[in-house]
Amino acid sequence: MAKYDADLSILFHALADPTRRSILTRLASGPAPVSELAAPTGLRLPTVMRHLSVLEDAGLIATSKDGRVRTCAILPEAMVPMRTWFDEQQDIWEARLDRLDEYVMKLMQERDP
Repeated sequence: MAKYDADLSILFHALADPTRRSILTRLASGPAPVSELAAPTGLRLPTVMRHLSVLEDAGLIATSKDGRVRTCAILPEAMVPMRTWFDEQQDIWEARLDRLDEYVMKLMQERDP
């Protein structure tokens, strides 16, 4: 397992902001134009466009333009590396906790005559 994965860092950076997470949550129900994504944020359009750029650079969304309307769609397969990392971490910590449990049980048995 690599100690530093730049792609994974980019993904986590993209998800670190609550505005970007809310955009992804909205896009999970289907593609949407930028104006629809911007409306609930209360942010100005250039700020929303910067958030979308971060998500697109991370590979989490794709955008397309039809005339004057830019539409965004989520790319859920981009989250696979994060899921893999989380699964690896879960396995590591479960194994550590299992070993700790075994050790504590052994100590308790040794204390009881």
